[in-house]
Amino acid sequence: MADALAGLFMALLGLAGGIAVGSGMVALLIVFDLIPRLAQLARAFRLSAVFESAVVGGSLFWTWADFFGWKAPLPAALALPLPGLLCGAFIGMLAAALTEVMNVLPILAKRLRLTGYLGALVMAMVLGKTAGSLFDWLVYQW
Repeated sequence: MADALAGLFMALLGLAGGIAVGSGMVALLIVFDLIPRLAQLARAFRLSAVFESAVVGGSLFWTWADFFGWKAPLPAALALPLPGLLCGAFIGMLAAALTEVMNVLPILAKRLRLTGYLGALVMAMVLGKTAGSLFDWLVYQW
């Protein structure tokens, strides 16, 4: 009975974590307007549904690949450049979207009367992200 309850708890915890991460990803795409902006830059507004389907399809594919441990038996010279290029393109688009959203910070700082601290606010965000990344890479990855 205790094993069944522990298994049920783990399943619910995993489901809750997946929902939280998925909701965060969707919120990020919506707040940054990443897909409509990509359609605008590509001058392909009528293909917005294709871009959205590609994001959903890619998420589902990589979820299944992770769940079932799919492996591509390719040499490193072939297996690394393509995912690296695609990840770099995604990070680049995300950084461009973040740059556009960063225009919100001066407005927010002005309304909260923190204009004198704007540099410190941005530096705190950068250092927090760097510290979090280093902690993840050095503690959790090893």
